[in-house]
Amino acid sequence: MAGFRIPKIPPTTNKSIRFPNDVIEDVEKAIVGKECTFTAFVVAAVRNALEELKEQEK
Repeated sequence: MAGFRIPKIPPTTNKSIRFPNDVIEDVEKAIVGKECTFTAFVVAAVRNALEELKEQEK
């Protein structure tokens, strides 16, 4: 059995960005009832987009 490890929070930098209101509303609707924050959703979406870009470059 693997031992429990306390997860490490990666270093972060605060960035202020503007979202169109409709995008904010859509994200907020998508995360209702889920254990997800707006920030976590956006980070996951950006990471996904970056991976897709890497794949397109191959």
